[in-house]
Amino acid sequence: MSRITSLEQYHAEYRKSIEQPEIFWAEQAAEFTWRKKWNKVLEWNFTGPDVKWFIGGKLNITENCLDRHLAERGDQTAMIWEPNSPDEAGRKISYKELHAEVCRFANVLKKHGAKKGDRVCIYMPMIPELAVAVLACARIGAIHSVVFGGFSFSSLADRVHDADCRIVVTADGGFRGAKDIPLKSVVDEALKTCPSVTKVLVAKRTGVAVNMVEGRDLWWSEEIKTVSADCPAEEMDSEDMLFILYTSGSTGKPKGVVHTCGGYMVYVKYTFENVFQYNPGDVFWCTADVGWVTGHSYLVYGPLLAGATTVMFEGIPTFPDAGRFWHVIDKHKVNIFYTAPTAIRSLEAMGLDFVKPYKLDSLRVLGTVGEPINAEAWEWYHKNIGKEKCPIVDTWWQTETGGILISPLAGITKTKPGFATWPLPGVQPVLVDEAGNELQGNGVEGRLCIRFPWPGIIRTTYGNHERCRATYFETYKNLYFTGDGCRRDEDGYYRITGRVDDVIKVSGHLLGTAEIENAINEHPDIVESAVVAFPHDIKGWGIYAFCIDENGRKDVESLKKEIIDTVNKYMGPIAKPDKIQIVTGLPKTRSGKIMRRILRKIAEGETSSLGDISTLLDPAVVEEIVKGAVM
Repeated sequence: MSRITSLEQYHAEYRKSIEQPEIFWAEQAAEFTWRKKWNKVLEWNFTGPDVKWFIGGKLNITENCLDRHLAERGDQTAMIWEPNSPDEAGRKISYKELHAEVCRFANVLKKHGAKKGDRVCIYMPMIPELAVAVLACARIGAIHSVVFGGFSFSSLADRVHDADCRIVVTADGGFRGAKDIPLKSVVDEALKTCPSVTKVLVAKRTGVAVNMVEGRDLWWSEEIKTVSADCPAEEMDSEDMLFILYTSGSTGKPKGVVHTCGGYMVYVKYTFENVFQYNPGDVFWCTADVGWVTGHSYLVYGPLLAGATTVMFEGIPTFPDAGRFWHVIDKHKVNIFYTAPTAIRSLEAMGLDFVKPYKLDSLRVLGTVGEPINAEAWEWYHKNIGKEKCPIVDTWWQTETGGILISPLAGITKTKPGFATWPLPGVQPVLVDEAGNELQGNGVEGRLCIRFPWPGIIRTTYGNHERCRATYFETYKNLYFTGDGCRRDEDGYYRITGRVDDVIKVSGHLLGTAEIENAINEHPDIVESAVVAFPHDIKGWGIYAFCIDENGRKDVESLKKEIIDTVNKYMGPIAKPDKIQIVTGLPKTRSGKIMRRILRKIAEGETSSLGDISTLLDPAVVEEIVKGAVM
């Protein structure tokens, strides 16, 4: 295990990683089991873009997550599964048991025609079978595409179709707090427009009656009885695809971010061990759903590569009450806890009565992910959960980065509320102005870019390399553009200030404004809409929708409810607007471009500083919107 243990060592390692990146990353990669060592560590350019790490290396990531641990820690718990209800018994799965389950399901996939390079869509609740399915795909070289179980049939269909998946793995349903989620029926609806899918493998979770299509749909529990627990791992090239994960873009449909086997493996283990200062025997709990990249990297792959015990939680922080997180921490003696600022703010709002019954004395490190944590929530978390003894790592990264890029190292880096602090070794941040000029020194604010590749960097967007180039590498020459604004303070610490493109971060999840608008516009009465973000006490940012009703309906409240139902149908509840304003027009330039800057100001209540609106196609529209703004 290559772990930094002091500030002096961090600075030395960081220097080495910048001056001799190939030597630095070769040392990290040497810890793994490789079928064949690489010929060359790195080739790259950001104009293609074309990035390759550990070229010629052969491996299988599941041999590094599972097989190599069997001799030493086969009986150690690999995964603790905590179900939605505290009244239901959970599961503790050893490395030996997880290895056997992964091999069995890998053989089920092979039995139904899955092979190296095929795409498999996974649309499941947070049950152990989800992690098993992910690892089983990687075992046989199939490319997994996990879709969050809160997305609608339309969003699911888009993702299945884009990746041309042949197999879908799902469950009859899922539990989420007091709600039952009808996953199988959503899959059935989605597959009406996805002719590529030939098999649907269904795990039993809720016991709800579901429609099973003859010849297509099969029960997981029946299929695994027909196969052995012996499945040799497929040999993969370091640059073979490991997974596709869809993320919202500022235009059009979501884009399938592609990560590859070798670089991703090396990067997530290195960041997991160093950011959280993992010690052998620690129990690590990342509360993220595996439908998001945080669940991929720091619930499944990172902890298992390190031989850790990882907790998978099916429920929500407030069910059956707002003490559930703290109950789980005490129950499983969690040492490292990694969650979203949104969850912390919602629990803070519930008061301390839900915290007081719990000791929380097993905790050593706290972490946050998904968005910058505000100072008030940071202080509450530090004082009431960490008992002022646990360092908080405020981590910044993206789906596209594969793993954490900027973060304190727990107990080593001096923290500052709201700041992700310093870059990790191998990461070279640059702040630029709008024109792309680099902003030197400290005490500056600009757009965050990265000037050199790290092993976990995005390789392409599935089926559309040009979109990858245009989104991340075209804006500023020879730089990866994150889409985030950032401030570097007097100490050289980095603070992310928010998105600078048309993407909204709601409860830590990126949602493209175009995708939400397309969903709203499916309503028969809405001819056009514009969506912007506004500050939200719990979620960080909320969604404010300005909608043009072409029929002039008088029943505005029922129209708003119908719009929310439409968004739920076409995208899922995660994207429903918090505020809806029905308008007769939108502020547009004479060339027809919507002036979102003006709408953002209105949504934020800053109507006194809208700037010059005289050049708009119809300035009177702005006055009307200001008058009717929803506060």
